[in-house]
Amino acid sequence: MAIFNLTVNGKKTKVDVEPDMPLLWVVRDFVGLKGTKFGCGMAQCGACTVHVNGEATRSCQIPVSSLAKNAKITTIEGIGETQLHAVQQAWIEEQVPQCGYCQSGQIMSAVALLKTTPNPTDEDIDTYMSGNLCRCGTYDRIRKGIHRAAESLKAGNVGGK
Repeated sequence: MAIFNLTVNGKKTKVDVEPDMPLLWVVRDFVGLKGTKFGCGMAQCGACTVHVNGEATRSCQIPVSSLAKNAKITTIEGIGETQLHAVQQAWIEEQVPQCGYCQSGQIMSAVALLKTTPNPTDEDIDTYMSGNLCRCGTYDRIRKGIHRAAESLKAGNVGGK
């Protein structure tokens, strides 16, 4: 066991865990944030996506010991803490989720996409989001949601972290 000082959703927290423990389990079991989901355990499905220093990262395959000392981790709970993010609002308006299991990972990836590509094409979205699987097949609604969020962010109508 080792002690790690983490910054999760802007809050400093200390955890005493095995160095090889995946960030997913640290966030869920030791920090207590259950929004990040376990999907495949092989970084293939995207359900476990969080942001590490603003980049979409598959938390199921990242040992906590591999994080930089000053890494900033953002989970789905941190995206819309004070106000819905534009992606979250668009997800509601476009009725994106069906079963909802993959949605925290989908939203985290969509937020990261819009940070780097504020006006994505359908091809940009399909390429960037290809690592996020949705067993319900709501890909068309996800694409529409991302376009709607991009428009909202450009117009300054909804929050964006």
